[in-house]
Amino acid sequence: MKTNLAKLTFGLAICFGACRPGFAQIAPGRFNHVILEQVRQMPQGGRYSASRVATIRLQSAAHFESGKFFILPDAASPSYCSGATYLVFMKTIEALRARGTLYLDYATLESLMIRGQRDGEGIWGRWNANGPGTARLFHEMDLGQNFDDFAEAEPGDFMKIFWSPEVGRGEHGHSVIYLGMEKKFGIDYVRFWSSNIPMGYGEKSVPRSKVVHAIFSRLDSPGNLSRAVNAPAVDKYLASLLSTRSSYQEAKAKCGM
Repeated sequence: MKTNLAKLTFGLAICFGACRPGFAQIAPGRFNHVILEQVRQMPQGGRYSASRVATIRLQSAAHFESGKFFILPDAASPSYCSGATYLVFMKTIEALRARGTLYLDYATLESLMIRGQRDGEGIWGRWNANGPGTARLFHEMDLGQNFDDFAEAEPGDFMKIFWSPEVGRGEHGHSVIYLGMEKKFGIDYVRFWSSNIPMGYGEKSVPRSKVVHAIFSRLDSPGNLSRAVNAPAVDKYLASLLSTRSSYQEAKAKCGM
């Protein structure tokens, strides 16, 4: 009887695993609370603009001196979405360094700076690119996990929203930091933080039905940023998305999903 019970238990275990392909496989966010701390320290408002002036202001908002990042998000006003989330990313890196939980050499820290890199070039150019820029960076340098299941998402995950099926040329997207789900009048809403049209820095919520696709990126291994010095200078896939169309399935494949 014990033998039969053991066989039954083993069989149920196999079935349980096999029959629940959507069961949580994503490890909890180790650094999500640090990311959310940086979001809370960001200014409010300041206006949204994706102009050249906004990019110049963004460059002036981050300095690297005496081995330390000095990030002044008020200087990046007006702002735009990818710049806002990248400043939070940089602030998170500096916070982890200040706590002694992360070490990065000078060359790696220098590579994080914003210096007008074109789409797909360097770390900022990857983050700022059309398509799954942040997720592609995370996959290429093994910084963390990429996924698109809302059931797995946690506040503090980086998130690329696609408002339409288009990826690349012609896409309509938004780089944000996920804050969770909420109900309004019985409808599911997605809450996030970013630089949003028209007010700039702040929280926003939209009906879940408006999000055609979303890719979440969870920071797990920031130390792997050191791989940037050996990475190709330009990610050809991301660089191509300025002028060519991709697809959501291709985007997922390029992000290890």
